[in-house]
Amino acid sequence: MTADRSGPAFSVHDIPFSTYGSWFGISPVVAEKTTAEDLHLVSHQNGMHAVVSLVPLDAATGGRAETRVTATPGLLSWIGDAGRVDLAYESPDTVRLRGAGLPLRVSAAARTLTPFSGTYFFHDAATDAHVFTSYETGRRYRVTVLSGTVADTFGSQALGSGDRGLTVTADSDGPWEIAIEELDTARPAYVRATVFDKVVEAARNSFADFVDTVAPWRSSATPAAELAAYVVWSATVHPAGLVTRPGVLMSKHWMDKVWSWDHCFNALALAPGQPGLAWDQYHLPFDHQDGTGALPDSVTHSEVLRNFVKPPIHGWAFGHLRRRLSTPPGPVELAETYDRLTRWTDFWLTARRAPGAALPHYEHGNDSGWDNATVFDPERVVVTADLAAFLVLQLRELAELAALVRKPDEARRWSRAAEATQKAMLEQLWSGDRFVARGVDSGNTWHSAGLLDLMPIVLGEHLPDEISGVLAARIEAHLTPYGLATELPASPHYLSDGYWRGPIWAPATVLVEDGLRRAGHHRLADEISARFRALCENHGFAENFDALTGTGLRDRAYTWTASGYLLLAEAHATRGDG
Repeated sequence: MTADRSGPAFSVHDIPFSTYGSWFGISPVVAEKTTAEDLHLVSHQNGMHAVVSLVPLDAATGGRAETRVTATPGLLSWIGDAGRVDLAYESPDTVRLRGAGLPLRVSAAARTLTPFSGTYFFHDAATDAHVFTSYETGRRYRVTVLSGTVADTFGSQALGSGDRGLTVTADSDGPWEIAIEELDTARPAYVRATVFDKVVEAARNSFADFVDTVAPWRSSATPAAELAAYVVWSATVHPAGLVTRPGVLMSKHWMDKVWSWDHCFNALALAPGQPGLAWDQYHLPFDHQDGTGALPDSVTHSEVLRNFVKPPIHGWAFGHLRRRLSTPPGPVELAETYDRLTRWTDFWLTARRAPGAALPHYEHGNDSGWDNATVFDPERVVVTADLAAFLVLQLRELAELAALVRKPDEARRWSRAAEATQKAMLEQLWSGDRFVARGVDSGNTWHSAGLLDLMPIVLGEHLPDEISGVLAARIEAHLTPYGLATELPASPHYLSDGYWRGPIWAPATVLVEDGLRRAGHHRLADEISARFRALCENHGFAENFDALTGTGLRDRAYTWTASGYLLLAEAHATRGDG
């Protein structure tokens, strides 16, 4: 490694500035598809909430200073003609800011305070600090001046509507400096333990150490690896609220949850270098498994949603995870996972199978993870081949786990169930040249121009060659210069920003690439990997991408996209391709 540990530069309009463990970030993105003029401290406790705005000022006029914002993993800076302001994380709940030549206005993002919403502001006499208390996050944000002067305060103790905050400026003998803490109710007065430059150095080293473990294979052939690692590192939060373990949120923009299939891709990417964190990612949704064995749809700080589920890719994921972990799971860990995966599988075999049915069904597109895919246009309560394929892999993984935990009778039972499920899938859903979906109530069958119909390729080596060959050819038709379109671009239902009706997605890419490779279709798997890696290297780590232009869509800092890149880039580097 080189001596420079600054890390990759990035735009805070795309990726929030944050740190491992923190529940807040610094970003102009203050809500879904809403970008403010100024950077804000945005918390993800009790949802996504912009709490305070941070505005460098022109010392001569008192108005907003013209600045450009730069960011690397350890340092965020506003740089103007008259000076600069720097910000760095001292700890997950504390940032330090230092400025020279530019005063800083710190003010409540919400102008209106009611008995139930908004942000109250006052001077805390006990610690000689200024405090913002947020109804939305249920937390306090304490500003302590370490050097410089509070030029003015406004709205202190005020109710109703109005501006609230303070302006800090330098004394004649040096820069100003403040600390901002996110805290619960109270803590001792903030005491500066180290100088600002050491805070920056520690923050840089923390990320550099992380990326060295997660992507030690990186090179000029994988130029986005460090930024992908930053997206994952900076979206990781410490346990709090309903997040029972260190958790990688999908984003520190508005997609600030852990969904019950997204987490699998983050776990796989982290497994070799961060085995403990990877294990926690896999098991976090299982901590909220209900009495029927169902996993929640999503988990975040203060909310667990159960109105939908997500597809059972967890057997596929755990099979890869236990082989990728640098510290293999022991007997206790295997037994716990076997129990949890058994109950999740039983949910699909009981609550999601109609009486006498051999195959399970989805109740809505949301259950599949492909919310609005065109296969769900005719009906929503449907039997689909992707679900059957995922369940077959999960049953096969349970058979292997049962053998490992010394339950041979159960291993044989799971193996028979896997064979029976695959046989039913081929007999009931394979039409001779394609897989079809079947309505549970109507019994009608149909097919679509969507990639979801082709997902049984995940069965890989378990598929008959003639079927995997047909699927591979159809998959190749979805391949644009940028990757796998989720709806054929020639389809009348194709939409460039249609969520699962056209755009390229990381999970579909990783699952298809893996299935093709295990089925022996290496050329196509290589091409899919190369195009997706180039897409991320040129267009970042968005939630999804326009299949015909490569433009990033929706949330622009999505961890399963970053993890998908890391998985494919690591495999590319390990194979020595190109």
